[in-house]
Amino acid sequence: MEDASASVKSTMRAVGDPSERQSDRQSILEGHFERSTPYSKFWGGLYCIGERSSVKHDFHILMLEDDARDAELTRFALHKSGMQFSVSRVETRDDYLKALDEPPPDLILSDYSLPGFNGHDALAIAREKCPETPFIFVTGTMGEEVAIETLKSGATDYVLKTRLTRLVPAVNRAIRETQERVKHRRAEEQLRESHEQLRALSTYLQTVREEERTRIAREVHDGLGQALTGCKLDVSWIAGKLPREQRSLLEKTKALASHIDSTIQMVRRIATELRPGILDHLGLTAALEWQANEFQTRTGIKCDVQSEISELTLEPDVNTAFFRIFQETLTNVIRHAGATHVTVYLKERDGRIMLEVRDNGRGISKAEIFNTKSMGLLNMRERAALLGGDFKISRISGGKGTKVCVSIPLQPPSTPKPQNENSVDRRSRSRAPRVEANPG
Repeated sequence: MEDASASVKSTMRAVGDPSERQSDRQSILEGHFERSTPYSKFWGGLYCIGERSSVKHDFHILMLEDDARDAELTRFALHKSGMQFSVSRVETRDDYLKALDEPPPDLILSDYSLPGFNGHDALAIAREKCPETPFIFVTGTMGEEVAIETLKSGATDYVLKTRLTRLVPAVNRAIRETQERVKHRRAEEQLRESHEQLRALSTYLQTVREEERTRIAREVHDGLGQALTGCKLDVSWIAGKLPREQRSLLEKTKALASHIDSTIQMVRRIATELRPGILDHLGLTAALEWQANEFQTRTGIKCDVQSEISELTLEPDVNTAFFRIFQETLTNVIRHAGATHVTVYLKERDGRIMLEVRDNGRGISKAEIFNTKSMGLLNMRERAALLGGDFKISRISGGKGTKVCVSIPLQPPSTPKPQNENSVDRRSRSRAPRVEANPG
């Protein structure tokens, strides 16, 4: 019997007295929200708060309390802390809703048990109408489970009416956290606005650059090309007027005509590299095939293009983005990959255009993928992002080669077009005059 009694006592000590456990849990729950331990004293039947309030400015408190004496106790506790405030007390749901429809209060103090209304509903309404306003329960009784549930639902804190010494610290903490939250939200808004401005600037610069490329290509092709053609016609006219005995002059005019021909070809190449007309007139697929052929001819690296969208008409911005990304990808293949074969896939899936470029080179490393100084990769990512698309580059599984994937919606988000003085749709004001051949 003595051994059994000792065993029971040992078990009781291990488990602990239920009332003590409940008290400990309650203390831990309340202590989690208490940042300081103010002293208090009972004076004339009212609690006086020993800690002074950190709130220096006037602010408005909405008090949801049906007991006028409890409301006065709460008001007195706040006044004794040196806090300056105004209070509106409501008792019913209708009055509470009406008070929230006005300019929102800086703080809401609410009882939990109300006639025909409860604190949980009051909290839900406050979270919907004024989510930034701190909400503190000041209640006579509240079970631990109920307290935890209200805190999970968005309540800032809770204070028992028998422990009003915690009210001012709770209010100070709630207001301080609200101010920090507002500052954080404003910083996030400023960061988002800054990001949007940078994105708009990037869009503007990309658009202006393409417009300038197009304008210069047009001027070089039309103006300089026409002038050179006129020179060739004049040289041919002179050669036709020379006597056959002047062989040295005839050879000179022939060499000059040949030089003019090569210069015309150079002008056409420069104009095409600035802005290939095939992209604007025949579409993306034709432009990719042309670029792949140029790449293969220039480097000797085989480049195959497989397209499923030959008949699909895309937005000009989408065509430009894909074409420039493809050009940059081929440049990276030449510089870094050491590949002998490049395969290009262009297809449409689920309302998005997808471009995939694979090579059989050494494969890109993780350090190269995340290199913030790689302007080529940054430029490709930004081009895709400006149209609501994605850009991914990775090493092909097995470590042999690199894969670039670009996906852009068929209908990209609209972006404002810059009003440039010499836009794509306009000719420059100062065009070279058309050169006429010598009529002879």
